[in-house]
Amino acid sequence: MRRKIEDRNVRKISKRGGSYSVTIPVEMMRELKWREKQKIVFKRSGDSLKIVDWEK
Repeated sequence: MRRKIEDRNVRKISKRGGSYSVTIPVEMMRELKWREKQKIVFKRSGDSLKIVDWEK
C-alpha cells in the first residue's frame, strides 16, 4: 500500500541498540544524489534538526 502524497515525508524515530534512526524518503535521496553509507552532519536549530552533506 502506498502512502498518501501528504504523508510521504512523515517518518517515525526507531531505536536500534543504543542509537536512534530515521529513514529518508527515496525521492529525497535521489534529488540530493546521496548514497548509502554517505557521511552526513546533523545541525541543531532551536527545536529542529537540519541534515546536510558532510564536507571534508
